[in-house]
Amino acid sequence: MPESRKITIIEGPSPTFELVSDAWLLGLTESPLPSRVAVCRVRTFNGPALVERCYRAWRDGQPIHLEFRGEDGLTQQATIVAARWIGRPDGHLLLLWVRLDEDDTRVEIGFDLDNFDDDFDQDVDDFDFDLLI
Repeated sequence: MPESRKITIIEGPSPTFELVSDAWLLGLTESPLPSRVAVCRVRTFNGPALVERCYRAWRDGQPIHLEFRGEDGLTQQATIVAARWIGRPDGHLLLLWVRLDEDDTRVEIGFDLDNFDDDFDQDVDDFDFDLLI
C-alpha cells in the first residue's frame, strides 16, 4: 500500500502561518501560478519520521501536502516546500514551509477614515495593519 503524500494535523487549533520571503525559498516556489510561502510550527512526537516522509516524496518527484482544519472547520491543504524538525524537551517541533496560493491569502489594511489627513503626511505607525491568512 503506497504511503499517503500528506501530513495531517489531527487535533489542536488551526495552524498559524507566517508569511516569509527568504531568498532560499525562491527556487522552491517557482510556478506558473502566483503564490506565497509561509511557515508554520507544529508540535509532534516524531519529527524525524515526518521530515523523512517529505524527503521521500520529493525524491520521487511527488508533492506532499499539509492537511489541516481551517478556522471555518473545513479541511484544507497546502503544498509543503521545505521541512525541518527541532528536538525539544517536551517533544519535537516540526517547521513546515508551505506554498499558499494567492487566492488563499488575504491582506487587510485598516485605518480610521475620520482621522485621515488629506495631505497624506500621517505617520505609517498610526495605521492598523492586519495580515490574515
